[in-house]
Amino acid sequence: MSKATGIIVEDDRTGMSPETLRRALLDHLKYTRSKEPETATLLDLNHALAHTARDRLVHRWMRTQRVYKERDPKRVYYLSAEYLLGRQLEANLRTLGVYDIAAEGLKGEGVALGDVLEEEADPGLGNGGLGRLAACFMESCATLEYPAMGYGIRYEFGIFRQTIEDGWQVENPDEWLSDGNPWEIVRPEYTVEVGFGGRVDQWSDAAGRFHVAWTPASKVLGVPHDTPVAGYGTTNNTVNTLRLWSARASQEFDLAVFNDGDYRRAVEQKAISESISKVLYPKDTSLEGKELRLKQQYFFVACSIHDLVRRYKASHDDFVAFPDKVAIQLNDTHPAVAVAELMRVLVDREGVPWDEAWNITQRTIAYTNHTLLPEALERWPEELFGRLLPRHLQIIAEIDRRFLAAVHLHCRGDRRVEDRMAILGDGQIRMAHLSVVGSHTVNGVAELHSRLLQERTLSDFAKMFPGRFSNVTNGVTPRRWLLQCNPGLARVIADRIGTGFVTDLAQLEGLLEHVDDAAFLDVLAGVKRKNKADLADWLRNLMGVEVHPDTLFDVQVKRIHEYKRQLMCALHVVHLYRLAKFEGVDIKPRTVLIGGKAAPGYARAKQHIKLINDVAQVVNNDPDTRGVLTLLFLPNYNVSFAERVIPAADLSEQISLAGKEASGTGNMKFQMNGALTVGTLDGANIEIREEVGAENFFLFGLDAEQVSEVKRAGYVPAAAIARNPELEMALELVGSGFFNREDPAVHREVVRYLRHEDPFLVCEDFAAYTESQREVDAAFADPSRWMRSVAINIAKAGKFSSDRSIHEYATRIWGLEPLKVHLD
Repeated sequence: MSKATGIIVEDDRTGMSPETLRRALLDHLKYTRSKEPETATLLDLNHALAHTARDRLVHRWMRTQRVYKERDPKRVYYLSAEYLLGRQLEANLRTLGVYDIAAEGLKGEGVALGDVLEEEADPGLGNGGLGRLAACFMESCATLEYPAMGYGIRYEFGIFRQTIEDGWQVENPDEWLSDGNPWEIVRPEYTVEVGFGGRVDQWSDAAGRFHVAWTPASKVLGVPHDTPVAGYGTTNNTVNTLRLWSARASQEFDLAVFNDGDYRRAVEQKAISESISKVLYPKDTSLEGKELRLKQQYFFVACSIHDLVRRYKASHDDFVAFPDKVAIQLNDTHPAVAVAELMRVLVDREGVPWDEAWNITQRTIAYTNHTLLPEALERWPEELFGRLLPRHLQIIAEIDRRFLAAVHLHCRGDRRVEDRMAILGDGQIRMAHLSVVGSHTVNGVAELHSRLLQERTLSDFAKMFPGRFSNVTNGVTPRRWLLQCNPGLARVIADRIGTGFVTDLAQLEGLLEHVDDAAFLDVLAGVKRKNKADLADWLRNLMGVEVHPDTLFDVQVKRIHEYKRQLMCALHVVHLYRLAKFEGVDIKPRTVLIGGKAAPGYARAKQHIKLINDVAQVVNNDPDTRGVLTLLFLPNYNVSFAERVIPAADLSEQISLAGKEASGTGNMKFQMNGALTVGTLDGANIEIREEVGAENFFLFGLDAEQVSEVKRAGYVPAAAIARNPELEMALELVGSGFFNREDPAVHREVVRYLRHEDPFLVCEDFAAYTESQREVDAAFADPSRWMRSVAINIAKAGKFSSDRSIHEYATRIWGLEPLKVHLD
C-alpha cells in the first residue's frame, strides 16, 4: 500500500515527471538488473528504483565533497559501532521530493510503490537506541548542512534475525546483504591496512631522538563502503557520507599450501581475518568472543583515524590546525581506543612530540556517554589488550602515568581517589576513563543522566574537570519518525499549522491552539484508529492472531534488558488475566505488544522472553479473556517494524528503574506520534513530562534518589511482595506452572529471583505501576480527555528533534558552522 502523505513538503528538485522516472526505471531494469518489465520481480523493481534515486543523489553528493575540499571547513567525524539506518528507499524518495511521482509512475505499470518498498531489507547494523540515534544524527547533520562524516563497520550479518521457537528466542543469521545493497559504493582505493599483535621496538638515534616502531604479527585490510546521507529541504543540496569498513584478508589465498593438499589451511587465515566484520556484537562469554570484539573496535577505529588523517594531510603540511579542522565524536566507549590510536599516529608515524600530540588529541576528541550501568562501562583485560595491541597498551600506560601525576596533586595524595580514577587498574583498562581523559568534552544524553554521571558514575572526574561535562538531550529525526512513518498524522498537522514542522519541529507548538477543538481531536482520533487497524491487519497476517483496534494498544518495544523491566509489563498482564479469569472482574479491553531482542549471551533476558510468550499462549487462547486481553511478543523487532507499531500505539511503556536509562529515544518517537506515556522519572521521561505537563503523563515509581535510599537501607523484595497481595498472587500463578503445563518448573527461577534478589526493584514499584495503569484505563474510557492529552503531547514534541540535538553539538562541542552547497 502506498503511504503518500498528500503533502509534498519538498518540491521536486530532480526535474522528474512520472514519465521521466518511468524511463529511468526501465533503463535500470535493463542495464543494471538485465530484466525486461514482463519478467521483473518486485526486488528487481526495488533495486532499479533505488538506483534511479541514487543517480539523482550522486551529483549533489559529489558536489558536496568538492565544496568540502575547496572550502576546507571544520568537519565532524562520528565514530559509532552501530548505525541502525532502517530502509533507505522511501526516505531518499521523500528527500528528493519524488515520492508521489514514483508512486504515480509505478501505478502506470500496475505496481504499488508500497509493495516495491517492502522488498528492501533492513540494514542489520545496530541493536537499539545507540545505533538509531547515530542514524538520526547523521540525517540531521545533512539536513542542517553541517560538514559531517560517519564511520562504522559494515557487518555482513549484523544483528541476528530473531525467531521464536517454543517461546524461546532463537538467533539466526541476518543476511541483509544477500540480495545486494544498491545504496553503497565500494571505495577500494582507500583501503587501509590494520595490524594486530607483534612486537614493539624502541631506540634512540644519533641525535638522541627517541623512536618507536610497532611491527604487527598479522594484518587485515579495511575496505570502505560509502552510503549517501542526504539533507532534507527545498534548497538543501548537502549529501554527507557514511563510510562503513569491511574486513578483508591481506592474503586472499595461499596457493602453495593449497597445492600441497592442505585445502582448509589455505583459506583459514582469510576466514579468520574477515570474521572481524561478520557479526555485530559477537557473544563475548568466551575469550575468543572478547578478542573478536576488541578486534572489531580497533579495526574500525584504526581505519577511520587513518582515513581522516589522510584527508587532513591533503590540505595541510603540519598538524597545528588539526583540532580546528577535525572534530571526532565517540558514540559511547566502543571507539574509545581512538584516543590511543590518534596518539600513535601523531607520535610514532607523524613525529609529533608527545605533549603537542596530547594537546591535539584532547582538543579534537569528544565523548558521549550512554550508560550509567557500571557493567556497561567497557573494560578490557590488560593481557588481552597487550597481546593484540602492544603499542597501544604502552601509550595508554603513559597517558595513565601522566594523568595520575595530575590526580595526585588534585586529590593531595589520596590513594583511594587515584585508584578510582586510574585508567589501568585491577589488571584492566577502563575505556570510559580513557575517553574522559582524552576528550575536551564529555556529555550525557538527558538532563538526569548527565547529572548522575557527574554525581555518581564519573564524579571524581567531574570534580577534577568541572568544565568538561555537559548535557545534550537526545532527539529523533521527524522526517522518518513522523513524516515517513505516520503520513496521516503529518497531513493533519500540516492542514492546521503548515509544513514547516518537518524541518523545525518546534513549530508543532502551534497545535496548542487546537487542543480544545473537538473537530481537530476527532480527526486525530481517526488517524490513530486507522493506524491501529492497519497494524491489526498486518499482525493477523504475520502472527495469525486477531487484534482488536478498539482496545487500548499498550506497547513496550526496545532492547530486552532487566533494567528496562519488560518483566513488570508481563506481570501486569498476569495480574489482569487473574482478575478476569478467577475473580470475574470486568477489565478494560487492552492489547499489550512487547518486542525486542536479548543479547545472545543474556540468559535472564531470554528467560523473560520465554515467560512473555508462554503467558501470551494461555491468555490469547482462553475464551474467558479472548477479545478483551491480548498479549503478543513481536518477533524480530527492527526499524521497519517500529515504523508500523509506533504510530498505532496508545500507551508508551517507559518503565525502566529510575537512574538506569540514559535517555531513551523510543519515548520521543511515541510522544511525537500521539501515544501517552506511562513511565518513571528516568532518562528523557523527565523532560517529556516537563514539556507535556504532569496531567498528560502517567507517572509512577521511585525516583533515582529514592532508589538509592531503598538500596542503602537494604532492599528486601519479600517485604515489598508482602505489602502487595496482587503481586503475590501473580507470582504464585507464574511459579505454579500455570502458563506452561508441559514444563511447570520453567519459570520458577524468574519467581525465585524476584522474591530474593530483584536488583531492578520490580516488586517495589509494582503497586505504583498497577495503580498508574488503572489511571490509564480511566483516562482511555474518556475519549475527549484522552485525545486532548494526545494533542498536547504531539504539540510539545518539538524539543525532541535530533535537529535540536545536532545544533547543540555543533555549536557547543564541535565548533562547526553550516556550509551551504550550491549546485553547478
